[in-house]
Amino acid sequence: MVAIDLGSNTLRFIEFDGKRWGKSFEKIVRTAEGLHQTHRIGEPAIGRIINAINEAKHIIDFTAQPIRAYTTAAMRIASNADETLALIAQASGIRFDIIDGEKEAILTLDAVRNRLRILGIEPASFLLADIGGGSTELTRYCDSQIETLSLNFGIVTLSEAGLNQPDDKMQSFKIALQETFSHRSEPLILTAGTPTTIAAYLNGMDYESYDPKKVNGYHLTLSDCYSVYDALLAMDEVERRRYVGVGRENLIITGILMVTAIYEAVGADEAIIIDDGLREGIALEYYKLH
Repeated sequence: MVAIDLGSNTLRFIEFDGKRWGKSFEKIVRTAEGLHQTHRIGEPAIGRIINAINEAKHIIDFTAQPIRAYTTAAMRIASNADETLALIAQASGIRFDIIDGEKEAILTLDAVRNRLRILGIEPASFLLADIGGGSTELTRYCDSQIETLSLNFGIVTLSEAGLNQPDDKMQSFKIALQETFSHRSEPLILTAGTPTTIAAYLNGMDYESYDPKKVNGYHLTLSDCYSVYDALLAMDEVERRRYVGVGRENLIITGILMVTAIYEAVGADEAIIIDDGLREGIALEYYKLH
């Protein structure tokens, strides 16, 4: 089967046969571009999504496999979500279902726990943070008990909102974190593009040479985050694009600030980085149901 995750910033695809992962593809599409101001998915974003799906079809065979496609925060809040998804389906043949923040968090948790088992890391409890383009999902796993919270702060939406009031928006994000999972003792686990990009940079990789095998299980310290922030901030946009990908050269700065805010809110000096996320969770769910 093919699992597809249309996020607020990135569109991700992966094949899975129930045992082995197959071909994968991802593209930065900035679904939530302008959403903070207009409350709508813009025509340029719709075009990028359709083009990315068509590009993926040259890599992954969609005709011979079942497809499960989910979309998240941007579509949850866009006033034209139904219209947008109908246009995408008409142009590409892919029909996306909008899922809520709780389901997004649970599926991501399933993917992360699966990868932790493969790595031989199985803490009885941990905190999981997934910073997306339009929202941040926080999950506390403790002895099979699950507590989730979706915050309406994402890298794209916070970056755009922060053009006029960056300190206020970041402070609001920090307060929201402190009110939920402040100073916990459990291990911290991070997934999604920003923490994996930080880990990749520290491992000498750029966007084109990214290898999830070298990122999964990486122990990332808070001081590492600050050092990568300084390094990327010192680069011009062209050089920064080499490491973070086209369309993320400015977003990554906000993303790292959000990551460091999570460390500080939970009182952590270190986190375990996992590449697997919602895309893999969608695939795992499919085989649980079939």
